[in-house]
Amino acid sequence: MEHYSDDKLLSLFKNENSKSYAFDLIVRKYQERLYWHIRRMVISHEDADDVLQNSLIKAWKGLDKFKKEAQLYTWLYRIATNETLTFLNKKRKHFFISINDVERELNSTLETSDSYSGDEIQLKLQQAILTLPEKQRLVFNMKYYDEMKYEEISKILNTSVGGLKASYHHAVKKIEEFVKTN
Repeated sequence: MEHYSDDKLLSLFKNENSKSYAFDLIVRKYQERLYWHIRRMVISHEDADDVLQNSLIKAWKGLDKFKKEAQLYTWLYRIATNETLTFLNKKRKHFFISINDVERELNSTLETSDSYSGDEIQLKLQQAILTLPEKQRLVFNMKYYDEMKYEEISKILNTSVGGLKASYHHAVKKIEEFVKTN
């Protein structure tokens, strides 16, 4: 597959004759990164697939209105992040459970998952990440795993760089403390 720039993909998308083809290329280019971004929050492969599908449907519906004020992947990450948070909130409300119970359920899923192939240290890290508040978890995952710059995360989460740095710092401290005590 030829690698197209985002500008080229967006111009192909604007053309009615190549709209579907362009979107297919966008999906191929970003789906794996989006999947893992979502998966680190929802843990379950099936849930991550569902949230990714919803994210891509929203992207398809909204791409005509994309104004290039942000990079394409930043815009896609924002959609995926919002869909992930919506999913987690619905899960909490649907089952009338608290955030701590959701985290326990995610932790249980992590421990029993056939698709999890990490070693004991990786499992401990994932368990530590699950103890973080939602925003800190998002910031940590985006910075640590996705290696995003604070400026990019700021655009996705619509928050200040200073606030993100503080969130990341607190997340790292909490993870270190969890690993030491567990």
